[in-house]
This record gives sequence, C-alpha cells and structure tokens, in this order.
Amino acid sequence: MKIVVVGGGSGGHVTPVIAVAKEIKNIKSGAELEFWTDKKYFENSREAVKASGLKMCVRKLSAGKLRRYTNYGFLDYLAHFGDLLRNFGDLFRVFGGIWQSFWRFVFARPNVVFLKGGYVCLSVGIAARILKIPYVIHDSDAAPGLTNRVLAGHAAKIATGMPLEFYKYPEGKAVWTGIPISADFKSVDAAGQKAAKLGLGFDGKRPLVLVTGGSLGASHINDAILDIYDEIAKVADLVLISGKANFEELRERAPKDREHFRLLDFTSELAKYCAAADVVVSRAGASTLAELACAKKAVVLVPNHKLPGFHQVKNADSYKEAGAALVVYDSEEGVDSSKLREAIFELLNDSGLRTKLSKNLAKTAKSGAASELAKIVLSVAK
Repeated sequence: MKIVVVGGGSGGHVTPVIAVAKEIKNIKSGAELEFWTDKKYFENSREAVKASGLKMCVRKLSAGKLRRYTNYGFLDYLAHFGDLLRNFGDLFRVFGGIWQSFWRFVFARPNVVFLKGGYVCLSVGIAARILKIPYVIHDSDAAPGLTNRVLAGHAAKIATGMPLEFYKYPEGKAVWTGIPISADFKSVDAAGQKAAKLGLGFDGKRPLVLVTGGSLGASHINDAILDIYDEIAKVADLVLISGKANFEELRERAPKDREHFRLLDFTSELAKYCAAADVVVSRAGASTLAELACAKKAVVLVPNHKLPGFHQVKNADSYKEAGAALVVYDSEEGVDSSKLREAIFELLNDSGLRTKLSKNLAKTAKSGAASELAKIVLSVAK
C-alpha cells in the first residue's frame, strides 16, 4: 500500500503529518509512505522526519501561495505592488506543482493522499482529483483555509480540528478528530520537569521561559523579548526560538548564549523544551495550541494579526475567554514589550495562576487524533 502525505509552509502543517504517518506505520507497518512539502520548508521537514525516527522519503514540490492580509484594502495592495507581483509569480508555481504531482502520480500511483492543509496541498489535491485518486484533508482552524475550501468538495473524507458546528463541510464526509500531534507532548510532574531542564543543560534551580514564534519565527515577538531580556534574566532562564529567517540578524543583537539564555533558530525537540518550561510565550496556531494543551503549560499567546480570517486572533480570544491563556496582541507597530513583560511576570510570580491556566488549557486537548486520522486514511486507501 502506497500513501502520500502532504504538508508544509509552517510547522503547524508538518508536525501533524508526521504524527499521522507514525500512526499509519504502527497500524500497517508495510505501508510505503512519502512526504511531499514545499521547497521553502523542505529542510525543516526533513529534519523533523529524521528526528521522529520515521523512515520516510521527503520530496520537494513547487508551490505558490495567495498573499491575503486582513489589514489590507484594495489601495494597500496597490501601494505594496510587490505583493501583487509575488502573487502573480506564485500562480505559475501552483501550475508547476500540479504538473509535478500529476506525473509523480502517473508513474507511482498511491492508494490515497493525506493533505494536511496549507498552500502546498492545493496543487497535489488538484492533480489527485484529475487522476481520481482519493484524498483525505484535515483542517485545524475553526475558520477553514482557502486550500481546504477548494478541495473539500471532492475529498473522500474531511477531518476537523474543531467540533463540526464550526464548519460548513458536506454532511457525511466530515468527522471531528481533533488535531494530530506527536505523543512526545505530554504533561510532566515537578520531578519530570526538573529532569527535562537538566537534560537540556539548565541547572533546574530557576523557572524557564520558552519563547517561540512558530517554526518560521516572529520578528515582533523576538524584538519585544530582547527589550525585556535583562529583566527576565534576573529571575528566570530563557530559551528564544527565533526562526531561521530571523536568526542571523537576531544573533548580532541578542546576548551571547550563556548559562541562563539560549538562542535557537529551529528545534525538532520542541516537546522537550515544553516539558522543561514553566511559562511559554507563543503564537496562537491551532497545532501549537494542541501541543501546549497536551503538555499542560501556562501560556502567553501573541496571535499573528495579519493572517486571513484572523484565525490566530480568534483562537487566542477563545482561549482567553475560557481562562486557558493570557493574551498580548500584536499590531503593525509590533508587540508592546511592557504588556508582554507584565504577562510573563504575572505568571512567573503566581504559581496558582499558572496551575489554573494550565488545567483549563489541558481541558481543550482531544486525545487520539493522530490514531483516528490514520485509521481514516487507511480505510479510504482500502
């Protein structure tokens, strides 16, 4: 049995694919898996697959995206003419991806394709539809992305990260599975947390603040953290995952790695850092939230305000209302470092609040998503 799994663009569309692929191999060890991703995220994807222990070929695919910004009107696009040009150029990359996918399928036809979502999946889904190869899609956010809205009508099955009332997918096709994440994300007790800190090279005597802007990084969060670094360093250890695009520039400005500070461009061991962390500062992508919920963390969310449909802002607002996270909002001017400092220190200074938020966040976790999705993909393959 041959199965192609597809995801890319960010870690939120890659780590779930790996989690599902591992479950597929657990259920059907003889399944032949291939992972297709976009060129930009290829190295990160290959590193993540290698770290997972999966023996799975990772292949590049031409992919293009439609840049749509919630804060842009028609005149803004004219003022930022470069975005229009990049959109035009990416149309050719979409057609190139369809062409690549079509001929790969012709010469090595899979039984089923699993599409995690994101722009890289559009070309693959269209090629699969042309060749009548069944595919399964998954949508993590409450507001479905453009690619999944295009592909949903011909999908064999549609899995969702949120309850079905959030979607308008065809009845009978959709099933609420939750968001598939690695089993490495799990809650640990105080002894397990200290062991995780020691395993990462910290002395375990101080609280640890983990800051991540997602796999691609977030320059606004990075800048705000550097503004308040000296204050954090007095009371806590700090790990800042900057994203590869921001790393070189940030390394020139950030303090050199020392006993209580670590700057990383990317890590395939995020679960280990989560286990060690007392406070996590993060974007509000659906996959990241699912991982943090399973790890039962006290979180400060800084949602990306520019994504179409305000996906992350809506996610953050819902978690704030549920008493599951503190929220500091981003803007065109950047993240207000004083507000971020206030939120971080509120959690560092109040263990009761950390416990309350982490328990409420853990209630949002839906276990078994990767296994359920793997079973769906295999059932379609048969």
